[in-house]
Amino acid sequence: MENKSGRTVTVRVVKDQSPSPKLPIKKAESTTQISESDQLGSEWLEPSYNLAGLKEMVRHSTILPQCVHAMKENVAGFGLELTYRDDIKETEPMKEEWTRVQKVLDLLSLDKDPKVIFEECVESREIYGVGYLEAVRDANGAVFQVEFIRDTPTVSKTRPLEPAVEYSQYYNGEMVTRWKQFRKYRQQKAGKIVYFKEFGDPRIMDRRTGDYVDSLDIEHRANEILELALGTEDYGEPRWIGQVLNVDGSRRAEALNHKYFTNGRHTPLLIMLRGGKLSDDSYSKLQSYMNDIKGEAGQHAFLLLEVEDNEERSGFEQDKKPEVEIKDMAAILQKDELFQEYLDNSRRKAQSSFRLPDLYVGYTTDFNRATAQMAMEVTEKQVFIPERKRLAWLINNKLLNWMQLKYVEVGFKAPDITNPEDIARILAITERAGGVTPNVAKELTMETLGKTAEPYPEEWGNLPMAMYRGANGQMLSNPILPQLTSAITKAEEQKNNEDVVAIMKEVRRLLIKQGVEE
Repeated sequence: MENKSGRTVTVRVVKDQSPSPKLPIKKAESTTQISESDQLGSEWLEPSYNLAGLKEMVRHSTILPQCVHAMKENVAGFGLELTYRDDIKETEPMKEEWTRVQKVLDLLSLDKDPKVIFEECVESREIYGVGYLEAVRDANGAVFQVEFIRDTPTVSKTRPLEPAVEYSQYYNGEMVTRWKQFRKYRQQKAGKIVYFKEFGDPRIMDRRTGDYVDSLDIEHRANEILELALGTEDYGEPRWIGQVLNVDGSRRAEALNHKYFTNGRHTPLLIMLRGGKLSDDSYSKLQSYMNDIKGEAGQHAFLLLEVEDNEERSGFEQDKKPEVEIKDMAAILQKDELFQEYLDNSRRKAQSSFRLPDLYVGYTTDFNRATAQMAMEVTEKQVFIPERKRLAWLINNKLLNWMQLKYVEVGFKAPDITNPEDIARILAITERAGGVTPNVAKELTMETLGKTAEPYPEEWGNLPMAMYRGANGQMLSNPILPQLTSAITKAEEQKNNEDVVAIMKEVRRLLIKQGVEE
């Protein structure tokens, strides 16, 4: 390039030529979904996306791990609990069934708390859209062990296979018969293949070949898989599947920021030469300096530049020496990370796919006590409680259906998110209207203090507190009043002697008068 004076000006950009860091993830450029016509040619189905890629995206995301952890901890993290289906007086058959179910739950896994198994399954379901539990039965058909299949992407399944098979399921005191087309499952890992049958399939399967047989040694029989999937796709569908582009874009933005903080993004220095040019040796030294300047290697180092004339000149012009000028370009350097607004918007979109407020993922700057309480209540009702009910249904109606339970059911514990101030206001209003009994007041007090206590066994413990007050609102000193009132009501209903009823009413009047005077 020539300038106005006709001299040739040479421009060379010196930059870091060290290899760029490898990106941890590469997103598929096109869908891998198999069409329906292709699926008809094979009984084994393929997922419509790379399951291992989903795991990598979660691992390198700045928001998905928090969302997955929040779902896992709040759905199954509080543990399993047994409850009676009906609120009636406990009988011996009820106690026996309670003990039997509790033993099965305690022994589902000897290596860990049973709740951890379901936590792991929920975590897999939130990452991949599906989670698998391996159920092991004894010779009598009783499920005595459940294990989570960790490497979810290694499990594949068939479409529902013909012919339909008759199977029985216990429901409300009777055995119900249905027909169903069951699937096969297989796990392929490290060159080995093991087959499973769908949970509830009454047939015998060889775990080595996946074939159904009439009889087989128990050690070669296939175990069953209980599948927990999200959505209606063959392999489920994670909640955040619609946010793949945002998640991938956020990771790339973070990688760009990381590279800038490591290597710099703009040219920090401009070296201008007048009347000369860099020698080849100086250019090589400058290039080497730029490559090695990162880290401790660049501390306390200096650089020597040698300049040579770029033109042949006559002897009387040789007194003009080449000039070197260095311009600082630090003013145009990036001062903070790029795409902050994009990253924040992407975070909110991914988080909204789980319908989780900021409180559950560590962003609590905009919360106070009132908004935090409301956020927990809404999330419990719309997200966590429905998920706990779905899992509880699978446990009671599938996993433990062989036990033919009549009195108890298994569920997941929930956190106590009640507001003590709201309870106090409700009790104050209810007590004035006569709706609070001594046993109710005692129960709420013990729960608030974190203690347990037996209710009052006497009849007055279940009668409203208003019956203990006189006309002026003072508490009556004699607890016989509510019992006497109940006796009068009962005598009138049975049409007993009118004189006896009259005497009882007079006694009650005197007791009330005594309470007023006191």
